[in-house]
Amino acid sequence: MKGSERIRTDVLVVGSGIAGLSFALKAARYADVLVATKKERVESNTNYAQGGVAAVFDPGDSPDLHLSDTLVAGAGLCHLRAVEELVREGPERIRELIAWGVEFTRDEDRFALGREAGHSRRRILHAADLTGREIERALLAAVAAESRIRVLEDHVVWSLQTAHDPDSQRSRCSGALVLDVHGGSWIQVDARAVVLAAGGCAYLYRHTTNPAIATGDGIAMGYAAGAAVANLEFVQFHPTALFPAESRAQLISEAVRGEGAILRRLDGSTFMEDYHPAASLAPRDIVARAIDAEMKASGDPHVLLDLSTIPAERVAERFPYIRGVCLEEGIDIPADPIPVVPAAHYQCGGLLTDWDGRTSLAGLFAAGEIACTGVHGANRLASNSLLEAVVFSHRAAQRLRRDLVELTPLAEQEVPIPKIAQAGQDSNEVEGRIRSLMWEDVGIVRSDERLESARAELDRLSESPIARDGTGPGAFRARQIEFMRDVATLIVRSAQRRRESRGLHYTQSHPYRDNERFLRDTVLVR
Repeated sequence: MKGSERIRTDVLVVGSGIAGLSFALKAARYADVLVATKKERVESNTNYAQGGVAAVFDPGDSPDLHLSDTLVAGAGLCHLRAVEELVREGPERIRELIAWGVEFTRDEDRFALGREAGHSRRRILHAADLTGREIERALLAAVAAESRIRVLEDHVVWSLQTAHDPDSQRSRCSGALVLDVHGGSWIQVDARAVVLAAGGCAYLYRHTTNPAIATGDGIAMGYAAGAAVANLEFVQFHPTALFPAESRAQLISEAVRGEGAILRRLDGSTFMEDYHPAASLAPRDIVARAIDAEMKASGDPHVLLDLSTIPAERVAERFPYIRGVCLEEGIDIPADPIPVVPAAHYQCGGLLTDWDGRTSLAGLFAAGEIACTGVHGANRLASNSLLEAVVFSHRAAQRLRRDLVELTPLAEQEVPIPKIAQAGQDSNEVEGRIRSLMWEDVGIVRSDERLESARAELDRLSESPIARDGTGPGAFRARQIEFMRDVATLIVRSAQRRRESRGLHYTQSHPYRDNERFLRDTVLVR
């Protein structure tokens, strides 16, 4: 490609959250690794994870109990072997994080374990209430000290490249086309293997706890390259985001309810006992739907999270960040209740992988929120996400070490520079429309009519190109809107196929669970 750079590496990692960085550290033991991330390295969903990471460290806990809690939350769709791998490997992967420098909160000589909704025991390791930030800090420091890892910040992966592998006689992922956002130049990356760890897609929704980078890029480009996706209809809405939840909503960790906080109506009455025996500690999908139902019934814009049952010194010790955020809004916890609403939070589906992170496209791996490993099923158990990221990125790194023997470099290809529309739909208008229709029609409560309306609107938005504004950043902006539109369409298609209600997918048109027809993953292949 004229006027562009070409880089050859063993492994290209897309994304710089916990999955991508921990994978890179493992792979650097046997390969040269290039990490491409479209924002600064600290900007990721990992960095915003408050609650913690679930693992068995308490003598009264066991992997079997952790497994059971995960299966209950998953509503029949968890893959048993994947969950078994998660709960049994989890403690060892936590010890690796500690060896990399992660400092979890301790109570003298043992971990200060928290409890969150759906967990039958205290098993949440945390670093105060900024666990993700602490993990990201330690991993970035470890990556900076590793000579075989190169990081490209502010570089967007435009598309994955595939080529015919003469040895296997099938298509294989052979690298990616990368855009330097600020420089406006193109980079062709030739890689023996590509690992997508680009995070989720909750920014597709008007109200979300995710940063603006969570637009589903990896899901879109993986599907376009030929990899299968699964269970995209299962979008998790966190029940408690600080009201008003505009732009990126401030998450109020589930650990607050784990410490004893209670959900109440604006008149002070409790309501969760009407929806589930565990009341405020019910699984996330049930709590989110309950709050949604209460708001619709009363017309109130939010409900209240009452922390008055928790001693003030415990709130200050356990939730310093949340307390500071609330004080900025004039809310003095635990004396004052916190106004909360649900917000889009996590994608339980993604690129379909095996237990070693391999997608259906040879040479392409996926790890973290972007991957559908089978762990979460129809609803993720709280704080299993960070654990899944380290457990399955470790397994992927082990598998790739063996697979690289067969993944020999392919012949170089000349990849044409994409043509980007100078004129077309306004990117801000398209983004706003996508986020509104996803919230209104593909949100906490769905129906056949709403899904069909969303599909028709997304089809109309696909009829003409997104106009770019400028060169590097403008091209990136247009491409990101295309990714959002494509992933939104995949979510709607998946939701239309599941004609039942299960876990995070609730539809008024089919309000009951149908185990005869739908006790299976929803898989889409291009």
